Amino acid sequence: GGRMDYQKKKKLTFFTIGLIFLLSGIEYAVILPTIWRYLQTLGAEPYFLGLGLSAFSLTGLLSGPLFGHWSDRTRRTKAIILFANLFEIAGNIMYFMGYSKWLLLSSRLVAGIGTGAGASIFGYLTRSTLPEDRATVFAAVMACRQAGLLIGPAFNLFLRLCDFHLGPFIVNKYTSPGLFMCFLWVLLQLVVLFLYWDIPPQGASQPQGDAEKEEEKLLVPPVTPEPSYGSVGPGVPSSVGVAHNHVLPNGTVSPPSPPPSPPPSTLTNPFHRFSASKEYLREEVVVLLTAQFITLFNQTALETMVTPLTQKYFNFGELENSIMYCLCGVEVIAGFFFVRWLSRRFTDRVVLAVGLIISNVSCVWCLIFLANPQGGLPWQLTEFVIGVFLQVLGLPFVAVSQVSLFSKVTAEKTQGFSQGLRRSVGGLATILGPLWAGGLTGNLYIMLGVMMALLLMLTVMMVFSYDQLVEPTVIINHTDVQEDCG
Repeated sequence: GGRMDYQKKKKLTFFTIGLIFLLSGIEYAVILPTIWRYLQTLGAEPYFLGLGLSAFSLTGLLSGPLFGHWSDRTRRTKAIILFANLFEIAGNIMYFMGYSKWLLLSSRLVAGIGTGAGASIFGYLTRSTLPEDRATVFAAVMACRQAGLLIGPAFNLFLRLCDFHLGPFIVNKYTSPGLFMCFLWVLLQLVVLFLYWDIPPQGASQPQGDAEKEEEKLLVPPVTPEPSYGSVGPGVPSSVGVAHNHVLPNGTVSPPSPPPSPPPSTLTNPFHRFSASKEYLREEVVVLLTAQFITLFNQTALETMVTPLTQKYFNFGELENSIMYCLCGVEVIAGFFFVRWLSRRFTDRVVLAVGLIISNVSCVWCLIFLANPQGGLPWQLTEFVIGVFLQVLGLPFVAVSQVSLFSKVTAEKTQGFSQGLRRSVGGLATILGPLWAGGLTGNLYIMLGVMMALLLMLTVMMVFSYDQLVEPTVIINHTDVQEDCG
């Protein structure tokens, strides 16, 4: 019956979401190895590589909050995904055409807009999963992107053999990634059309007619302060008298904010009575956004630095780097599955703390051994491998726990916009990290020192805000609910 349909639709929709993230990983990994040589064939200067890679993140940084806000208003993600994918398709066609370095730069700007749909998807996942399942779902989605990063280089093996004409266009190892990705995104459009449903979270019917029923349900159970609002049903409309309350450290509960009376406008505009400063300048939100920025900044800076390092000390070529890249990818995927397992047993903030500890150890290790390698070649190689292993190990812990926690400390009705904001902060870090590290590969002490300082700052923030890094408790204020019903 209906229940089965619901579960089946949900499974297929989650499968499609996994595919979307898989493709975003593949695109990055397929284009990255050849974009520099491609730009050179078009007579581009070295700084153009930085521009080309940053362009992709830049437009995604702007489109994410926009698409997220659009999905908050409509509670529909399917149309947004189909719309966003059109930019991916157009961008990849432009990339395939080549023609000039400017068209190539524009192609990355256009394709980047498509990545903004990720914000809407994270908003959708937040709305359709219970808080206690969130970390596991987010971990799976992130593992899909990581899997894409892993499979990408394998596609490159056959793409570089391409050498033919398609009408006026040349298909070679530089242009073929664009054509290939365009083909994959078109296929994905079909998958989204047929296998993706905007299913409302179960238990939460559409807000309008059923708000009263929900309110009656709420009047029945005794009020217990402990359970998260997941226990009420994941999508209870905001018009019900449910307020986010912060339990203050001394044990008192701050008074609940009076619930807004629900005129029709609140149903269409989630930003009704929304205050950005109240929502995003809270201590716990600032800590999580800082965590997002610093960890991504450090990660992309290290990624940028690894290739010149391996070349300088170990004479690694493309093959060795690919193998190392592959092993790291396997490690990250294993890490995500381990974190999924952990998240069922520990709270998000514990997982985040473990990730930060690992990252600090890794940074100290790199400062000691990478900045000035000791011993003969086998020792240096071992030191390097351990450094990379530790760096990669901390990633899944921090990544999963901070998205999961962020989805719990921010309001559900503006979740798409909030996730867009979070992804923009990350996008900014992935633009700045490589630009900054690229200029400092010859001066590792400064580079690693600054990374260490940033990490220590984040760790101190985390220690002081540890009590705040929990899901807000919910108090149901009966009197307000009755007024609303009347």
